[in-house]
Formats: sequence, C-alpha cells, structure tokens
Amino acid sequence: MLQEPRPRPPLTVLLATPRGFCAGVDRAIQIVERAIEKYGAPVYVRHEIVHNRHVVERLKDLGAVFVEELSECPTDRPVVFSAHGVPKSVPAEAKGRQMLYLDATCPLVSKVHVEAQRHYDAGKEIVLIGHAGHPEVVGTMGQLPDGVVKLIETVEDARAFNPIDPANVAFATQTTLSVDDTAEIVAALRERFPDIAAPHKEDICYATTNRQEAVKAISARADVLLVLGSANSSNSVRLVEVGKRSGAKGAYLIDDAHGLDLAWLDGAASVGVTAGASAPELLVQGLIDRLAEAFDVTVEEVDTVRETVSFKLPRKLTADA
Repeated sequence: MLQEPRPRPPLTVLLATPRGFCAGVDRAIQIVERAIEKYGAPVYVRHEIVHNRHVVERLKDLGAVFVEELSECPTDRPVVFSAHGVPKSVPAEAKGRQMLYLDATCPLVSKVHVEAQRHYDAGKEIVLIGHAGHPEVVGTMGQLPDGVVKLIETVEDARAFNPIDPANVAFATQTTLSVDDTAEIVAALRERFPDIAAPHKEDICYATTNRQEAVKAISARADVLLVLGSANSSNSVRLVEVGKRSGAKGAYLIDDAHGLDLAWLDGAASVGVTAGASAPELLVQGLIDRLAEAFDVTVEEVDTVRETVSFKLPRKLTADA
C-alpha cells in the first residue's frame, strides 16, 4: 500500500522590494553585452564587471574575457572598466597604448570621484570611509596622488585620525556601505571636526540604501533571512549584517538556490528573501522554486519604494557605426 506523501509545512516568503539589479549594475552589464555585439568577441573586462559569479559566467559565455590588469589585454581589442571604477592611471595607460576602452563605472561612483577632486582642489585633507582593498575604494583613492586620501574603516579609525589642520577636513564614502555603520563613523568625525566638509548629497547610493531599508522591513517579521549574492559583493554582505541587526534570527548569504541548507529553516514559519544589487532576478525565482519543493509556500511582496533611476550608455556604443 502506497503511503500518502507527507504534507509540506507552510512557509511565508517575505520578498523584499526593491532587490537585485540597480541602475549602475544594469548599465555596466549592458555595456559589455553591447560591446560584444558591436566589436565582436573577445571583449576584455578589467576586473569582474560586477561582483556576481552568475553574471560573470554568462558574459564569459558571450565572449567576455576577465582580467585583473590592463597589461593582460591586447591593444587590438576593446576593454571595459568595471562598475566599481578605476584609478586615473588606468585610462591614462589605455590612452598611452592607443586602446579602445569603455568606462562602465557607475555614475554614482563617478560622483564620489568628482567630489574627492573638488575637495582636493580646495586644499582639504580628505578621508574616505570604506573597506580596504575593495576595487571601488582603490579606484576612488586612485583619483588623487598617493597618500592624499586617508582611509577610515571604523569608528575607532575616525577617533584615531589626526589631520594636519582639524578645521580643513572633508570626507567621502564608498557607495555600498552599511547606512547605519557609516552614520556612526560620520558622527564620530563630526564630533571631533565640527566643520568637516560633507558630500553635497549622500555618497551611499540610493540602491544600497533602498535595499537595506527593504531588508529592515522584512527582517522584523522573518525567522530567517536569505540574501542572494556573491561573497565578494559588498552591498550583499551588508544586507546580511542589516538583517541580523533588524530581527532575523538567522541571516545567510548564498550564491543561488544550491547554497540553501534546509536545516536553516527548521521550525521557521517565515523567511525573508532579497538579492544584492548585482544579483539577477532569475536567482530569486530559482530560490523560491527550491523553497516550494520543501514547503507549502505563500509569497508576500513587501514593497518599500519603487526605483525609476536609469543611466545612459556611453556614446561609443549608441552612436551609429
């Protein structure tokens, strides 16, 4: 006699909105795709175009070749600079080698570069709040001469920083930081340097802020939070941290549905799901499908804000051949 299949336990999936691709990531991926269409394969890309393994592998299949340094690129093929931005020395080298290059730097990262230059031109001593070694930080610090920009990673760093002239300091920030952590660091700087010059507009980008707010909204109700994104994606890692602080009993970063451990959901009635700004939406659907194999899933979309931002592609790709 056949046994009846065991009923699947109910599980509410709280789906964060907004999630996934931001305008800067979407633009960067399009730049690589359009470059391959226009110039043919291979098209070289300096550093991962965005920090997501699935995106990178798909672009490799289309004909992109990913390298870490410009010296690895031949001069007769196009090269794309990643969304994170590059030091000024990189386009200078490309020009010197007479290379065709396309800059996929997110316009909101470029805004930070412009601000850093403005502070430098005004004679300010500049501190950058960010994570050492992250390509965005390397690119921003590389807009100015070596040693000009001081990196601050923690509140302790802010308290230890000793400028030449405390009345002549300015700060900028990486675009993908924790909003709350950064606010604490900025508060520490302002406490010591009341006249510190701030960005005209918040450096942490709209997409990072919106995704963190969406995670806060679902984590207060979720037993477990699942964040889709790669481990080297700063904004994705921050979403896990925000989820833990905001009430989720467990929060995990996974590349895709294959990274899900169902043991994490033992006894859970609700799970929050989101995706970092460089994670494609198909990964979200794949995760929901995986959850539906083990649970009787009800999906509730938790909508915090609608994003309408878009960025133009470089003229080299949109002009007639």
